[in-house]
Amino acid sequence: MTRAAIISLREVPAIVGGLAVLIVAGAWLQWYWLAASGALLLLLVGNFFRDPDRQPETAGANLLLAPADGRIRKIDVVDEPLFLGGKALRISIFLSVLDVHVQRSPCAAEVRALHYVPGRFVPAFSPAADENESNLVGLQTAHGPIAVTQMTGILARRIVCWSKVGDALLAGERFGLIKFGSRVDMYLPPDSLALVAVGRQVYGGQTAVARWPETPQ
Repeated sequence: MTRAAIISLREVPAIVGGLAVLIVAGAWLQWYWLAASGALLLLLVGNFFRDPDRQPETAGANLLLAPADGRIRKIDVVDEPLFLGGKALRISIFLSVLDVHVQRSPCAAEVRALHYVPGRFVPAFSPAADENESNLVGLQTAHGPIAVTQMTGILARRIVCWSKVGDALLAGERFGLIKFGSRVDMYLPPDSLALVAVGRQVYGGQTAVARWPETPQ
């Protein structure tokens, strides 16, 4: 069984089982509208939890891959006190309900820290979303520390992180999932070079979104 199959079995059995019961009950009672609604919801859930294999579009040890599917919402320099301990280049990715919601490591790294922060559930595209519930994954790489933050939205109410402190991740390896619409922020050394612009659609584990600074950190 593949890692993707294991992930699917871990996250969706209750939802799929409940919808299957709904479909069968609707058909048995001849409430065909109920059975059709259950079938439609089952298709939507299957689409949401899809987990395709990905390969980088461009290979290179100095490149950092997108940690999630979605559209680039913001690129700026901010303070990141939880792991980097100072200024960082932040690349924010907004995930719609139609995007793949699995998160992936931007490069080969070791998980050094996990920081869960309780918060709000405002829309992930809102400026106020910086105060939303989140989970920061601190990664130590050959070039220095980076971080990826999984963030909730108005529909996203559950953050899942499979990785633990001490785990070694390959570039593009899956480490988590956010359920139903969300945001993922990537924090890099402030002199890293962004390779994407605001509005660009990116794909986790596939699109190169940044390049390391010339001097390793």
